[in-house]
Amino acid sequence: MRLADEPALMTLTERYSQTEIIVKIPDYHAGTCLKALQDTIDDYGAKEFESITFDNGSEFAKLSEIVGTQIYFAHPYSPWERGTNENANGLLREFFPKGKSLRAVTLVEIQAVQSALNHRPRRILNYLRPCDYYRCMA
Repeated sequence: MRLADEPALMTLTERYSQTEIIVKIPDYHAGTCLKALQDTIDDYGAKEFESITFDNGSEFAKLSEIVGTQIYFAHPYSPWERGTNENANGLLREFFPKGKSLRAVTLVEIQAVQSALNHRPRRILNYLRPCDYYRCMA
């Protein structure tokens, strides 16, 4: 079970290109999640985030305050409503097994994993890599 004061990885999956954004957050408190998400939106640009679907965790309750983005919440105990992100989280577990502390994980390690995932061919993209597909969309 995850503790609220433990570091975590917030993952965002772009729906069409399957591009992953991975952000290390120091804890799972609502204010921390909100700030990390708002900072990520500011870094990438609001137009990259037309809509976001969250699971129904209490840490995401205040995220509906994000302006300019359509916010959806999956039903409780319905991970299939966020299937793309759940699949990406499964791929992430190859690098960071569930239960492993993320305290010592560095930004460089996270960026390397994000790059590895975004350079991995995906069947859903007809075996293109998300990074290539994303460039085609731009």
